Amino acid sequence: MSPDPMLVTRTFSTVALAAALGWTIPANAQAEQGPPEAVRAEIAAMREQMAAMAQQIEALESRLQASEFEEKPAAEEPGPVAVTPASAPPPVARLEKPGGWSFEPFGRLMIDAGSVDAPASISDPGLGFGNEVRRARIGVQGDIPGGFDYKMELEFTGGAVEITDAILGYEAGDTKLSVGQHNNFQGLEELTSSRFTSFMERAAFTDAFDFQRRVGLSASYGKGMVLLQGGVFTDNIDNLDADNNSWGADARAVVAPKLGNFQLHAGGSVHYRDLNDAQTTVRYRQRPQVHFTDTRFINTGNIGAVSELGYGLELAAINGPLHLTGETFWQQVDRPGALTDPTFFGGYAEVGYFLTPGDSRGYKGNKFDRVKPKNPVGKGGFGAVQVNARYDHLDLSDAGVIGGIQDSFGVSLIWTPSDYTRFMLNYWRNQYRDAAILAGTSADYSVDSFGVRAQVDF
Repeated sequence: MSPDPMLVTRTFSTVALAAALGWTIPANAQAEQGPPEAVRAEIAAMREQMAAMAQQIEALESRLQASEFEEKPAAEEPGPVAVTPASAPPPVARLEKPGGWSFEPFGRLMIDAGSVDAPASISDPGLGFGNEVRRARIGVQGDIPGGFDYKMELEFTGGAVEITDAILGYEAGDTKLSVGQHNNFQGLEELTSSRFTSFMERAAFTDAFDFQRRVGLSASYGKGMVLLQGGVFTDNIDNLDADNNSWGADARAVVAPKLGNFQLHAGGSVHYRDLNDAQTTVRYRQRPQVHFTDTRFINTGNIGAVSELGYGLELAAINGPLHLTGETFWQQVDRPGALTDPTFFGGYAEVGYFLTPGDSRGYKGNKFDRVKPKNPVGKGGFGAVQVNARYDHLDLSDAGVIGGIQDSFGVSLIWTPSDYTRFMLNYWRNQYRDAAILAGTSADYSVDSFGVRAQVDF
């Protein structure tokens, strides 16, 4: 018969305490009167019994522990526990709080360098080698309880801090409302993030016609392959003051059907801007396809104006490694007292192809999106390699205004090692007619521009 575990434990504890205190424990009443030799023999016998009891206690403890891990009936087993595989991507750096709050930082850094080579007879400090931090931005975005969201982004280049985006949004089904400083709706490339363009600079007309973020209220409706956008705007947040009462309106419509392996895109936009009382002129001009120079070879100078009206068309197609895209835009200026209002024109046509198998240009939200290499660096691959060719045209001469004509032929090579890193190489041959800067006595000549960019974003 096995001893009672509780009794054994008490006996062992009592004997151990007595031994620790130096007590002698007699085996019986007569042993207390016996000689010391008899007492020592009795203690030795008790020690042997204690050792035997200790072995029994260890055996009992082993049996008790084993009973705790006995297999339970299937009905009592807990459900499976989800385990994230080791190969799963790391989570996005996004903080969330109960109730619908979230906070997510983001940013980008673009560093450019290159050169502009013009005829030797042109002396201009913007020619030759140039470099700059093209964009250095950081921002936050997230959700607010009630279906709202926010976005704030700051630009740190140019020796000053500027606000690029400052938006409060509300989404209800397929409709999104936005208020604050944000992009207007003036074409595909203007709305495509600078992180995902196929050349270092956007099409010449987007900068020449002063497309920029403005403070306003807008709405977007998107369902299936259809997107409708529209809004009313004042001016850029840096230009707002008591004397600035200009306003404008922009609208855009896009259809983006998927036909077989082709992702198609077709859209149109309209832009109207009424100038304020303080601003009575507009000026349209453009750089030679790189931003690190301030030299503009075509320039209308200041034109008296009360308003401007623009129309744009956009087309694109993506099929695996191949993409095709092009846009046109007409900008008409309402000149007070003029017999004929000038209409300026810009547009481009582009073709691009990925040399690395399995890679394609991203497309999301009715605009071009991030390239995600199928075999990125760091995972046994080389990343994505893309080549692009573009013809870009800008005509700033009409109705007595001689701003010049720029025809540009460019090629770009883009290496995307990973989703968030990019290296670009651009070369442009710019041909000018009626240029605003004379090369000796000639206004017709060519300028070469070369640029490289290193880029990272998060």
